[in-house]
Amino acid sequence: MDNSEKINLLLIKLENLLLRQQSFDAEIKNLRDEVKALQSSGAAPTQIPIVNEPVIAPPPRNTPPSQVIQNNSIPQPFQSTPQPNLNQPQANFAERFKRENMVKSDFEKFIGENLISKIGILILIIGVAIGAKYAIDHDMISPLTRIILGYAVGGGLMAFAIKLKEKYENFSAVLVSGAIAIMYFITYAAYDFYALIPQVLAFALMVVFTSFTVIAAIKYNKQVIAHIGLVGAYAVPFLLSDGSGKVGVLFTYMAIINIGILILSFKKYWKPLFYASFGLTWIIFLSWRLDLGFDNRFFNLSLLFSTIFFIIFYITNLAYKITKKEIFGLSDVVIILLNSFIYYGIGYFILSGNKNSVGLLGLFTLANAVIHFVVSLIIYKKELADRNLFYLILAMVITFITMAAPVQLNGGWVTIFWTVEAAVLFYLGRVKAIAIYEKLSFPLIFLAFLSLLQDWTSYDVFYGSALVKPILNVGFLTSIIFIASFTWMFYISKKETEKPIDWGWMRQFLSYSIPTILIFVIYITFRLEISKYFNSMFELSRITTNPNGKVGYENYQYNYNYQKLQTSWIYIYTLFFAAVITYFNIKRIKNGQLAVANLVINLLVVVLFLTHGLYTLSELRDNYLHPESKFFTISSFNISIRYLSFVFFGLLIFQCYKLIRSGLLKQNLKTMFDFLLYISILWIISSELINLLELSGTQETYKLGLSILWGVYSLILISIGLAQNKKHLRIGAMILFGITLIKLFFYDIYTLGTIAKTIVFVSLGVLLLIISFLYNKYKHLIIDDAKPEN
Repeated sequence: MDNSEKINLLLIKLENLLLRQQSFDAEIKNLRDEVKALQSSGAAPTQIPIVNEPVIAPPPRNTPPSQVIQNNSIPQPFQSTPQPNLNQPQANFAERFKRENMVKSDFEKFIGENLISKIGILILIIGVAIGAKYAIDHDMISPLTRIILGYAVGGGLMAFAIKLKEKYENFSAVLVSGAIAIMYFITYAAYDFYALIPQVLAFALMVVFTSFTVIAAIKYNKQVIAHIGLVGAYAVPFLLSDGSGKVGVLFTYMAIINIGILILSFKKYWKPLFYASFGLTWIIFLSWRLDLGFDNRFFNLSLLFSTIFFIIFYITNLAYKITKKEIFGLSDVVIILLNSFIYYGIGYFILSGNKNSVGLLGLFTLANAVIHFVVSLIIYKKELADRNLFYLILAMVITFITMAAPVQLNGGWVTIFWTVEAAVLFYLGRVKAIAIYEKLSFPLIFLAFLSLLQDWTSYDVFYGSALVKPILNVGFLTSIIFIASFTWMFYISKKETEKPIDWGWMRQFLSYSIPTILIFVIYITFRLEISKYFNSMFELSRITTNPNGKVGYENYQYNYNYQKLQTSWIYIYTLFFAAVITYFNIKRIKNGQLAVANLVINLLVVVLFLTHGLYTLSELRDNYLHPESKFFTISSFNISIRYLSFVFFGLLIFQCYKLIRSGLLKQNLKTMFDFLLYISILWIISSELINLLELSGTQETYKLGLSILWGVYSLILISIGLAQNKKHLRIGAMILFGITLIKLFFYDIYTLGTIAKTIVFVSLGVLLLIISFLYNKYKHLIIDDAKPEN
């Protein structure tokens, strides 16, 4: 084991001790010389030089012990060199000893001067109460004497406390608190137990005691006095209540107490006192008002005192912050919000319970907004507080204005109100860089959207079969305002702001939500107008087939062809809408995420049209060929709309082609587009073949026709695959030809006649030979698939 490091440290300690010994010897010698000089004939004493003891630094690790003394040469005893305090450990110990004793002293002081006094006054009060109870139980003194003695004890304790205030302030404050508690209790006993004083006098005495408590709390600067006075004050409504319903007097008293708290808030701003006052007031008031239910006996009184309490607490919460220019914390924000919404909830409950005041709910909500607006305006004009407080209160204004819309209005007006409000807030938040406004617009955007969805549902339920004019209706107006507002927000969101706001996830979420909601609303808006038009046409087509029947027994007929036309027009509109959105993204927006959404939507629309859309078109054809009712004439437009649909379907396919070649999509999807294109063409021409056969009256041969058509189409696909060196087309053509052969042998052959079978087999055989010939002739054109396609 290597002990060289330990040896080095021991040597250093030894050298330091030697230096100290030399220093002490020199100092002793100088002291002796000075004493001798003073004992002589008054010669001036020699100045003792200051000896600074050197400190030998620790040697580097692994230094041989023999080199330690050489590396740390000993200076002369009287050489003056600066050095740190060698007694640092002793100094740290002394400081720690002092600190520990201070902690012990503070703890002892807390117990001796504070805790013991409070326990003592509590025991004293309990003792007085026990003694009084004993005297009462044994009828030792009369009720009046008991009350007089109680006031005497309280007054004496108060006088003694005031006398001790100058020298023993803390102890005096505890005595004052006990005296006030005794006064409250004795006054209650005199009123309730013995009926020696009337309610008005008891009330007046309580006011005096409470006022004195507020003054004493300020003079002593002790919050405990205010708390005791507060507890006693808020107990008064329960202690003095006689069931007479004279709550106006009691709430007036509570208002006076709260005004006292308001004064204290200007002077001291003791938060626990304010929180206790806030909680007790609203708990007492809510307990009383909710117990009444919808009883309107105290309608005006309830509104009056709830408003008074709200204003007092509002001013109290703002007073100290504004006067001291303090920034609002979380607790202050919570109190403002609780105070506002408790008051609004009480007012809403009171007004909604009275049939004569239900119509005032919207006005009451706006009145709350006006109160907050006035406060925010004063703060802004006078520059009384930081901007966060101004924005918070202004946010309250916006909140109550937002709530006023659904409270007072209905239907589309609520949606319009919320939409415009969301747009304005979004503009202020994004352009003016006021973060709280953009945050407030966040819920409003979705509230407006949900409200619009509810409007659409209502229109569908209540007006789905009614005569509603398309375009010229409230629903369309609401949707257009919604679209305009969201278009404006989308335009704003595309601009870069100088000051980025916090809560970045919200901005990211809105960047996707706003355009998504906008596209969805635009589509649904015009789709609903198409439905409204055909619904009105359907209603107008009603005829009475039995006009002479009894009332309620008439027979009606409707032209159900309008319902099929409605579905077809919706498909045409959907194809057009998807194509337009894709076009705008390619030419103007050029957004990759939107391009993916375009592709998914386009594929979905294509699949729906090829399945349900073509089936609806076939039903229109059947209605034209075989009308369901003799009362209505079906025009040839049932056939023409089919080809109009094909035009818009082709437009969408073309936009899919442009989207894939635009570069907005990260992956190469040309192969997928080929499948989409050629499968769509096959589906369309197959449907058209059946349509032509139906129109010509030879629908029985559609099986034969489809088999030949699919075989020819397979040949065309193979030709294109050979010409363009696209292996997937050639394989797809072979699969289609295989499906055709399976269909032929397992489905067609059993229903075909001899001539039809001959035609099909000969045709397919010729097609197979042609395909084989093409493969043999152009086999040199088939290049390995590893080579990129053009």
